Amino acid sequence: MLNVQIVLFDGFDLLDAIAPFEVFSATSLHAKNAVSVQFVTAEGPRSVTSGINGLNIEASGTLDPEQSGIILVPGASGEIEGDGPDSIPAILGRAVHTSVIDLVARALGQQGVIVATVCGGSLLLAMGGLLEDRPAVTHHLGMELLGATGAVPVPARVVDHGNLVTGGGVTSGLDVSLYLVERELGPRIAHAVERLFEYERRGTVWRETGMALGRQDALTGTEPSSASDEAPEVHERPSPDRLIARASDFDGDWDTVIATPVGKMQVRLSISTRHGTIRGKATQGNETVEFINPVLEDNMLTWMLRITKPMRLHLKFEVAADGDQMVGSAKAGMLPASKLTGMRIS
Repeated sequence: MLNVQIVLFDGFDLLDAIAPFEVFSATSLHAKNAVSVQFVTAEGPRSVTSGINGLNIEASGTLDPEQSGIILVPGASGEIEGDGPDSIPAILGRAVHTSVIDLVARALGQQGVIVATVCGGSLLLAMGGLLEDRPAVTHHLGMELLGATGAVPVPARVVDHGNLVTGGGVTSGLDVSLYLVERELGPRIAHAVERLFEYERRGTVWRETGMALGRQDALTGTEPSSASDEAPEVHERPSPDRLIARASDFDGDWDTVIATPVGKMQVRLSISTRHGTIRGKATQGNETVEFINPVLEDNMLTWMLRITKPMRLHLKFEVAADGDQMVGSAKAGMLPASKLTGMRIS
């Protein structure tokens, strides 16, 4: 028996969940009841409010990370732009702080369990730190954010990475579930379901096998910039003494607040300049991380930071200092830039 658990959370996307439910239910008809599929939640049986007009779906079970079979995680549905409470990043951010992340993490460590995602479902797992260095795909609007979590974005319809199978786009629930039917039960069953639905899977399933690509940009889908063939624009560089003086404007400890879509973060920044080299670290709670590649450009200090709270993200910071006041922003992928404000305390 192939057990399929489709995980619901408040704000989930209906089609992400319903399309796979129909595919696996139809598979059970053609495979002589060889498939069992149900809606589950991390909290147990309950009514779950979707992100589509508040429609409720009844989940009949509790997510069991040790049950062999397939665990499928849908994405969210909400506002695409902005950082309000009904935006997709905010909905995913709330889901990250439920027990679903811990349960799926346990499932990924089990033999005989496949974790699948549809559309923004991979973002949910990535924001929870589960897809670090793993190839995955999500909705095209979220690919930059997926990369900002430490995952490896692959612009394919379906990405198969062993016990992790991800699909990109809302309708990819059909493609992911049909592919899993073929992978687990064979092509004849999958073909029968395709004929019943009058739908053929889209795209080539990406796997980390076969000949390697000749160029990295062939994997990412980017094209070489024609501007790279042109002569670089020359800027007059400030003198070393002037650079040191500008960098010293940021020296000291700063108490900062970052207003993110999922709440305010209080972060202590410690910045120092020595022999023209800028170093820094950020402390949030009991976690301290070093600045990555701090660079002073004009009057703006920029750096990258890998954080794990309130979710796992690679943030790009850009700040300016005016006396003992700091203002700037922190941004990850498609997430709206979060405003940073702070005061120098030493």
